[in-house]
Amino acid sequence: MTPIQIGAFVVAGLFAGVLAGLLGIGGGTVLVPILITLGFSPIQAVATSSLSIIITSLSGSIQNWRMGYLDFKRVLLLGLPAVITAQIGVLIASALPQSLLLLAFALLLMLNIYLVGVRKQLAKRSPNEVPGAAAQPVMNPTAARVLTGGIAGFLAGLLGIGGGVIMVPLQMLLLGETIKRSIQTSLGVIVLTAIASTFGHALQGNVVWFGGIILGFGGLIGAQLSTRLLPKLPDQVVSLLFRTLLAVLIVYTLWQAWQQATVT
Repeated sequence: MTPIQIGAFVVAGLFAGVLAGLLGIGGGTVLVPILITLGFSPIQAVATSSLSIIITSLSGSIQNWRMGYLDFKRVLLLGLPAVITAQIGVLIASALPQSLLLLAFALLLMLNIYLVGVRKQLAKRSPNEVPGAAAQPVMNPTAARVLTGGIAGFLAGLLGIGGGVIMVPLQMLLLGETIKRSIQTSLGVIVLTAIASTFGHALQGNVVWFGGIILGFGGLIGAQLSTRLLPKLPDQVVSLLFRTLLAVLIVYTLWQAWQQATVT
């Protein structure tokens, strides 16, 4: 990589980390479009995003573990099906035309907007964080964990995201978990899904290793900066920024999908 490319990766990682900490957007949501802008193919962007997510999610999970908030049993129950379905997602991503892969990513961004509203509604109904306060699950807990982890793993392999955007509301809805426990468990599972996704993409030769590592560490620094800024911003401003960014990313991704379709 040239010095200019390395500098671009550093800036991209910082930018993605700032947005992740400021707006609560997972790194992959931002990194995949950024990597495509830097000239990488959609499949390389998805694969390299997964590598960077390992670094950021592992850091957060280690912090949760030190504070006593990481439940390894819950993480494994969700993570094991996710590891399997991540490989399915990798295989489909490698086989899909690039234009369809980008279209799927744009649909995920649209789903993001909807799920943020769902998460807010669930959080309002979430019980107080005290032992025994969690709501009753709406389905068999084992089936719910397999479904939740399986969906998250599949999306991680297919689209290069951590899967937290799906896991948090599903844990709250299907398992009756509180939002804090859902987030903490989700972050631990993301470590497993990102590793599984990166491994699968590495076998396919899709990962840009050095770039992904730079992005991951840049994201760590950026998230630290933005989490200190977040409490100073009004909720309305954060919400507007979030929806505006997603709208821009949706338009850009659809445009890239159209470009890919016309080329092929």
